[in-house]
Parts: sequence; C-alpha cells; structure tokens
Amino acid sequence: MELRYLRYFIAVAQSKNFSRAAESLGISQPPLSQQIQRLEREVGTPLLHRLTRSVELTEAGRNFYEDACKIIALSDAALEKAKGIARGVNGKLYLGVTSSNAFHPKIFSTIYQFHKDYPNVALYQKEANMATLMHELDEGRIDAAFVRLPCDSSQFFNLRMIAREQMLVGLHHSHPLARQAELSLDELTGTPVIIFPQEVAPGLYELIYQTCQQAGINMDNKIQASQFSSSISMVAAGFGFAFIPESMTCFQHPHITFHQIKKSRLKTDVALAWRKFERSPTVKQFIGNF
Repeated sequence: MELRYLRYFIAVAQSKNFSRAAESLGISQPPLSQQIQRLEREVGTPLLHRLTRSVELTEAGRNFYEDACKIIALSDAALEKAKGIARGVNGKLYLGVTSSNAFHPKIFSTIYQFHKDYPNVALYQKEANMATLMHELDEGRIDAAFVRLPCDSSQFFNLRMIAREQMLVGLHHSHPLARQAELSLDELTGTPVIIFPQEVAPGLYELIYQTCQQAGINMDNKIQASQFSSSISMVAAGFGFAFIPESMTCFQHPHITFHQIKKSRLKTDVALAWRKFERSPTVKQFIGNF
C-alpha cells in the first residue's frame, strides 16, 4: 500500500468532499476518486459512504482513518529525523570528560549552549581518566572527549585547544608555606608529593615527574592518588602537596590553600579530541561550537 493512498484518503476524510480534497492536494477530482477506489479494493471493504454532495466514513473507514493518520505522522517524523541527522541537528552524541576537566567553566557552558541550540540531539556524558577515554574514543564508544595535555595518544586524533592552564600547588592549611601566595618548588623538598598513577595520563605524569626531579623533590616518597579530585582530598587530610589545574581550585576546602609556582613552566592544555576523518554531521556540528 502506497503512502500517497493514505494521504489522499485522509484529505477526503477531513474535507468530507472529493472536490475540496482534490483542490487541497493540487490534483483533479477524477484521479483522486480512482485512487480512493483502488485503496478500498486493496483494503477489501468500503471506507466511505458517497452522498450527494459529501462523503461520510464507514465504521471501517473511521478506524482506518485513525491508523492512517498515525502512519503518516510516523512517516513524516522519520523523514524529518533523517534530514535532521544529516544536518547534525538530530541524533545522539556521546561525550567523555576527564575528572580534571569536569570543573573547567568553558566545557559545560558550551555543552549546555549546544543543548539549547540543538534540543533534538540526545547528549550522553561519561567521566573517566584520560587513558580510558582515549581507548573508548578509538573504539567508537564515545564521539569526542575533553582531555588534558600533554597526552601521547592524542597524536592519533584531531585536537582543538580550548584553554591553557597553570598548574598550582595545593597545600594543607597548616603547612609552613600555606600563607605564601607564591612559592618555589624547591621549598617543598621536605613535603611528600601526591600524584596520580602514570597509566592514567602518561604524558602529564612525565611532565610533573620531571619538574619535581629538577626541583630536587624526592620522587621515591611520592604518594599515589587515583585522580586529581582524590589528590585534593588527600591534601586536605594532610598526606602532602599536589599539583592542581587552576580550574580545579573552585574546590574551596577549609583545609587547603592554593599557590602559584615561581618561574613555573608547568602548564597543561585542555583540548577537545575526536576521531580523524569523522563523518557524523552531529559530531561536526558539536565541534563547530568550540
């Protein structure tokens, strides 16, 4: 059964007149009458009572009309959805965010603006460490990821830089240097450093490790934290000091103070990563917002 038969039948049922229905459809009346007759033969029962100047739906016609309207609505919706996906304004988008980026103001404000601009795109967000996100991006489980550089595996993806951040030092409020707004790393040689595991973010780990060694900090006494966020809690508990991205200092803990590092080259970039040769219009639409 062709969809045009249903559209013709709906037009006749709504106007209750073949002439008016034909005019609304932009066709002449005789072909319309013939198409309705073919439809009735296919259904196997009359759908309309032909009156002198109008038509009425039969009982079968009334039920058929309700279903025909649903079918046409679904067909139109499917067509618009497909067109929307092709334009990148419909569909699904799976995003990954590292825990150290979860508090960067530009990331979620831009995601929210995209949600407002494209409400028919379903957004799914996952928070995980950088190694996990890079693997899932490569496997196609997520469409794009907000990562923190340096990251060795990032060379295999497209990258768009979002921001560059200073790394600050987080200290327990009782530490002798806690009242200093700025400090040198060599002043922390007697304080254990808290750092995330190397496999979580190898590039950034290596940068921090080398910086500490150059400052004379004993890395044999380092204390491991699972993530940046947990290192903040460990600083608050008194384990030692930690390097914290500037955007994460929004964690206002009464037992922690944050400090600039004198003559520091310890910086980290926040970037959006996505697969090379990405074909999804929805992903491309999202990337265009940054």
